Amino acid sequence: MRRIKLVLEYDGTNYHGWQVQDDAITIQGIIEERIKKLNGVPTKVYGASRTDAGVHALAQVAAFNTPKAHDIETIKKALNATLPVDIRILNANEIDASFNPRDDAIRKIYFYIIANERKSSVFLQRYTFTVKKYLDINSMIASSKYLIGEHDFTAFMGTGSKIKNTTRTIYSLNVETLHEIDFMTVKLRGNFIKIRIEANGFLRHMVRIIVGTLIEVGRGRISESDLKNILESRNRNLAGPTAPPQGLFLEKIFY
Repeated sequence: MRRIKLVLEYDGTNYHGWQVQDDAITIQGIIEERIKKLNGVPTKVYGASRTDAGVHALAQVAAFNTPKAHDIETIKKALNATLPVDIRILNANEIDASFNPRDDAIRKIYFYIIANERKSSVFLQRYTFTVKKYLDINSMIASSKYLIGEHDFTAFMGTGSKIKNTTRTIYSLNVETLHEIDFMTVKLRGNFIKIRIEANGFLRHMVRIIVGTLIEVGRGRISESDLKNILESRNRNLAGPTAPPQGLFLEKIFY
């Protein structure tokens, strides 16, 4: 039995997230269906990150086992030939049988794009969250520093999670202004805010709750010092709302 590692990208708009669900179309479910045709038997696909419904990925990592002797390029081409146009295998290679995409990951990077303007380009609606009210980015930058380092992030964890260890380490959290975004050889101009977070792991909805809380800071509804208190409280009710999924991208996973 051979173990194959995949790196893939997808537009999450039309899917109910990564993880297989009985009554919904998911990224994992689609890929498992295609690999079943390749292997001839039901095959479990293991993913590195369980992205939420509507969340996108530039470099998701997954793995599966196959008894077939197909070369790597054939496997890649066979999958891409049958996958929907919004899911694409970027790379494939054979890897040690012990490789686990989720457990072996040591760092992950996500970023989130906010369109801070009254009217944003129609071409960005699937990939940004429009916030019409002016956001004070300096306050967002200052308050974000409280989240860097090793902390208990219970206050930034979505309800329903069964994870017992809620301690994570954020290595970097950058909040920056962008005045244009490249799209199809042209530049779409506007007022954008990019929030990029690198950590050793993330809790359920953690990035989106951090973004939602920083937006509240930018609106003046939460002060910079309040964010530190929210973190220490471990109380989800004190943090901001969960930002919608379409602005979130899984950028990279390190092993």
